Amino acid sequence: MKVLVKLVPEERGGFSIFAPEFPGCMSQGETEEEAIQNIKEVIPVFVELRNKRQENPPHKLVPYTREIEIEA
Repeated sequence: MKVLVKLVPEERGGFSIFAPEFPGCMSQGETEEEAIQNIKEVIPVFVELRNKRQENPPHKLVPYTREIEIEA
């Protein structure tokens, strides 16, 4: 599987890496190679979670509502 990732150099050294296709999927490394290797280990976890969510979609959330009696 090919996944687009964004590699970002950090000001204090090292790199952050993100996989935009999987919101929240990110990792870090001291070098580009380490960051890439780390995200390669994280992506399969996100794929598995996404597949589980599709099998068991979350219940539709109902916006918070309440009844208030007022004088008009």
